[in-house]
Amino acid sequence: MTPAGSRDIRSKAFEIKFVVDRDLGERIRQAARRTLSPDPWAGGPASDEYQTTTIYFDTDDLAVYRRQGSYCRSKYRIRRYGEGDVVFLERKLRTPDVLSKRRTCLRLVELGRLDSPIDSAWPGLWFHERVLMRRLVPRCQVSYSRTARVGMTDAGPIRLTLDDGLAVGSAPSTRFEDADRFPILNEKTIVEMKFTATMPAAFRRLVEDYALDPVRVSKYRLSIEGLGVVSSDNESRSDACA
Repeated sequence: MTPAGSRDIRSKAFEIKFVVDRDLGERIRQAARRTLSPDPWAGGPASDEYQTTTIYFDTDDLAVYRRQGSYCRSKYRIRRYGEGDVVFLERKLRTPDVLSKRRTCLRLVELGRLDSPIDSAWPGLWFHERVLMRRLVPRCQVSYSRTARVGMTDAGPIRLTLDDGLAVGSAPSTRFEDADRFPILNEKTIVEMKFTATMPAAFRRLVEDYALDPVRVSKYRLSIEGLGVVSSDNESRSDACA
């Protein structure tokens, strides 16, 4: 996905999500392929596909899932694309107006440093310090197949993704160990639109043409519920932190 080497990337964007039936998702995919360019780091027949596996962190009492206090808006995770030897340490921070992300690219073999004493010279120091300070541990591995199309507008870059085959398994460590995974959100596709200013015309057309209704959905929350760690019926949901 990304050239090897350590680098820190920070970005901000608006994000809107939709959950649609698989058939509608395929129609949206084909429409996007006619108007947007493939992700430059993707592959597959249309050069816009890749597999994603993400390890999500939470506290022992699931403060992130339960959106408690300062855990309300941020998620810490490690992301890997396919079977590559590169991973990303990420913090995803959501405010009422915008989504921001900090990510550092590292070699897969470096993840063992998260189980060692803090190294002030390591590019992943910021992530290591925060997971220790916030008492975060790996909670689950989430995988899915992603189609990604991109474009450029006068206001900046735009990105459309469609995620299928969402599956979840346990995360015994930070090393992407093999684990049994089972599907959740069957026969559904998660569509995400990211943009830096007002919604671009290409996205407005998709929303109008396919009568899309935005929803609040979190792959992490779906996964924790899918693992049976908590019952979604018994958990309160805060729109302010969704």
